[in-house]
Amino acid sequence: MESNTNSYLDLKVWMEARTLSKKIYQLTMRFPNEEKFGLVSQMRRSAVSIPSNIAEGCGRNHTKDSLQFFFISRGSLYELETQLYISFDLKYIDLPDLTEPLNHLQTTRKLLSGFINYYQQLKR
Repeated sequence: MESNTNSYLDLKVWMEARTLSKKIYQLTMRFPNEEKFGLVSQMRRSAVSIPSNIAEGCGRNHTKDSLQFFFISRGSLYELETQLYISFDLKYIDLPDLTEPLNHLQTTRKLLSGFINYYQQLKR
């Protein structure tokens, strides 16, 4: 097995991001059919991008490369957050359906920020 600094499977941030992706898939199943190739597709791609880029970053050989993927993951979190608000604005979801994934998203963002800070310290 790989060392802890390179293995993403045991990382809490990756696990949380993976759970968030699942929640987004479940949430978007209830969206109107006409959004299948619009907002649903965008939200799912953003959600999947978060744990995927964490994993890819962990697979890189250089801290600078890893950080670039972690920053992409963070950008996808912000993108997904915006898409959740738009879904609420369009009345595809109600307030409880907005609040729960936003809380999970914020937890994931905090974990990812801490993980990024850790990697930035390695760079020095």
